[in-house]
Amino acid sequence: MRTPCFPIVLILAAVAWAQPQTYPLGAGPWNYTTYEKNTKIRVSVVTKGLSHPWSLAFLPNGDVLITERPGRLRLLHNGVLEPEPIAGISGLSIDQLFDVALHPEFAKNGFVYLTYIKKGKAPDGKNGYWATTALARGKFDGKALTGVQDVFVADAWQPLNGGDGSRVVFGPDGKMYFSSSHRRNPDAPQDLSSDVGKILRLNDDGTIPKDNPFVGKTGAKPEIYSLGHRTVLGLTFKPGTNELWETENGPQGGDEVNVIKAGKNYGWPLVTYGRDYDGKRLPGPSRDGFEPPELFWVPSVTASGILFYSGDKIPAWKGNLFLGSMTVGRLPGTGNLQRIVFNVNGEQRRESLLTDLHQRIRDVRQGPDGLLYLLTDENDGALLKIEPVQ
Repeated sequence: MRTPCFPIVLILAAVAWAQPQTYPLGAGPWNYTTYEKNTKIRVSVVTKGLSHPWSLAFLPNGDVLITERPGRLRLLHNGVLEPEPIAGISGLSIDQLFDVALHPEFAKNGFVYLTYIKKGKAPDGKNGYWATTALARGKFDGKALTGVQDVFVADAWQPLNGGDGSRVVFGPDGKMYFSSSHRRNPDAPQDLSSDVGKILRLNDDGTIPKDNPFVGKTGAKPEIYSLGHRTVLGLTFKPGTNELWETENGPQGGDEVNVIKAGKNYGWPLVTYGRDYDGKRLPGPSRDGFEPPELFWVPSVTASGILFYSGDKIPAWKGNLFLGSMTVGRLPGTGNLQRIVFNVNGEQRRESLLTDLHQRIRDVRQGPDGLLYLLTDENDGALLKIEPVQ
């Protein structure tokens, strides 16, 4: 047998590296004994057949809305995934679809909010990639979205894709907190005249609250709530408080959980625990004038959706922070669910769950039944349920 020459071996190795291995999800269920008080859980598949699902929202009747990144909104009705996407969003010029959230008074007004990357025409009129982050709203009638239109289009137009992701969450104050990520622009996250790399605060109709921290400041966008962010992939309010917690991806290492405060600067790209993708060192992890992360990971865990568990079904986990991990150390098949325990002084311990499933965990939510639900960001993505085992 002829031995291939060395350059061919290098090419084959490069191709193999560029095509990450996938790990099909079995039928389940899977049982685990976890650390906290030897808590036993069962993980089961609610549904498969989702294409890179990104986010989910529970409807009052128990149905579930699920976004798929390629630009579809799906409905899980009576535990069964409807075969056709929900109609009504085709007019949005979607490049990538991200988060879905219900208005706090959804039962009265039916409003559903979607975040996405919006494609547009380049200002020079030439063909090519030109896109920004946008927030749309429509009314769900149980089968379709009607009256869908943008309520806010961020001033974050960029000619490069990547660094994408967006979340929206309603706060205890009734305002929307909406993230616009760094979009591969190294300067704009520190520029108050741009929405790139920012968390924005909006009224429910997309207008700007008068008490935002930069309202009236010359050269600053009044919608900005905080700045210096990279790729924001999770937002949640800590139950019983007004604290907004966020997950943010670093480059190689430096993934963060931040507690977001009005008007504060979170440092990207001037401070980070990570390295650049070519291995070069980036500026150090701390500097006066920037907010330090509450948690960070080196190597990266590609942190995604985030929540504090507040249910009673798994008592040993009450008050714990959960977040999805899509890859660890940039290795395929290493995604997991992170569980973090705090006391009054801060972090106590971390547990990596479901590592043997080798799935990219994109989102984690608490259902109205007090159980945890996860989305796997795969070609054949799934909705998983975690419940206690007696």
